[in-house]
Amino acid sequence: MVSPFRSVSRLALAAVLLAGVAVAPRPAAAQDGETLIRDTEIEDILRHDAAPILDAAGIDPKNVQIILIGSKQIQAFAAPRVMAVFTGLIMESDNPNELQGVIAHEVGHLAAGHSFRSGEMSSAGMKPFLLTMGLGVLAAIAGAPDAAAGLASSAQYFGALGAIGYSREQESRADQAGATLLDKAGLSARGLADFFDNFRYQEVFAEARRYRYFQDHPISSDRIEALRNRVDKLPNYGEVDTPDALAEHEIMKAKLIGFMTPQVALTKYDEKARDFPSRYARAIAYYQMKDPDRALKLIDGMLADYGDNPYLWELKGQILFEFGHTAEAVAPQRRSVELKPDAPLLRINLGQTLIALDDRKKVEEGIQELKLALAREEDNAVAWRLLAEAYDKTGQDGMARLATAEYNYNIGDLQQARVFAMRARERLDKGTPEWRRATDIVLVAKPTRDDLRELGREGSIASNQN
Repeated sequence: MVSPFRSVSRLALAAVLLAGVAVAPRPAAAQDGETLIRDTEIEDILRHDAAPILDAAGIDPKNVQIILIGSKQIQAFAAPRVMAVFTGLIMESDNPNELQGVIAHEVGHLAAGHSFRSGEMSSAGMKPFLLTMGLGVLAAIAGAPDAAAGLASSAQYFGALGAIGYSREQESRADQAGATLLDKAGLSARGLADFFDNFRYQEVFAEARRYRYFQDHPISSDRIEALRNRVDKLPNYGEVDTPDALAEHEIMKAKLIGFMTPQVALTKYDEKARDFPSRYARAIAYYQMKDPDRALKLIDGMLADYGDNPYLWELKGQILFEFGHTAEAVAPQRRSVELKPDAPLLRINLGQTLIALDDRKKVEEGIQELKLALAREEDNAVAWRLLAEAYDKTGQDGMARLATAEYNYNIGDLQQARVFAMRARERLDKGTPEWRRATDIVLVAKPTRDDLRELGREGSIASNQN
């Protein structure tokens, strides 16, 4: 039997996380630009940065979801099974070691149980505004919502994010724990001290003028000096970032600058520069500024040098798709999947393009790509929405309704999930796995008394308890 809870885990996890750090929900537009971002390339880099620290803390990195939040705020936080990093923090970190230092500090809070004070993580009270596609999402936060409209979930609110307020004593303990974790992982703790030292001036600002991170994570010269004295004596203090790590960090920053501030990217990165980050940032910037021809010219030049980079193929396919060249977008998106077959977001991009074509075979292929993506990321709301569209185009009414129920279930709209699950049951063959799944959704989505009576008459409730 299909478990009724198979799609709950990360949605519930996100809700618990946000419950621990949030205030009352406000419209996403009022969140100072904050939004959840999904991007495979950046998530992979962050996961690579965090993995040795989590290992050192005795936490399996595979069990930790990396959340990237688009915001100018310098911010990060950790909760059980979740690590959140704000783009502002990435942009203000000079190197991977500084970013790892902040990650280690937050893991230090988590290891000490600082996130669980005063029942702060007891209930959600809001729904996360889930944007779950990739490059199109970055397009949305960079001021091109029309280009990304088809890629975003329709949830109306993103939980207002803010960090848990820590005491100075807790901050100092997290510093020391973070330094220990970095050294245990074979990394220098110098970046941890350097990062906080870079923002020592925040100590003298009135609280309202400080970065939010330093409002909630109070900084002091005494604390920085105590941390500096500790890290200077650690065995791995002299370790330095590898060339590959430094390159990845610059690529990540270039990508974010290109998407979020394209005019800045064109100023910061020289047009004649041949290094990867410069070319990447400018290509993305031209794309954001609705100049696809110049963007594609740069990308094609990069592909001549870096033909095995899946993210360049992803970017090319995304630009072609968003500027109306749907059929031409298939080949580069297919190539991105071939190069990185374990990335659900790349398969979703391909699936979206295939189902947009007026060709039943392509739509059926798109369905398979979306199902493969959902096999790895079963709570991806956008994949379910696209799958509903594809099933509708192929006349599979019951499956379309079931996919719509899954979509609503995963954005937290249980009422609509129940409604569409009941409709799906009417169109699906009784007793099939899909029919049972629809029944499961009804049972966990606040069924009405009439729903329960109907399920009871047909014996569905008893059968789903076996």
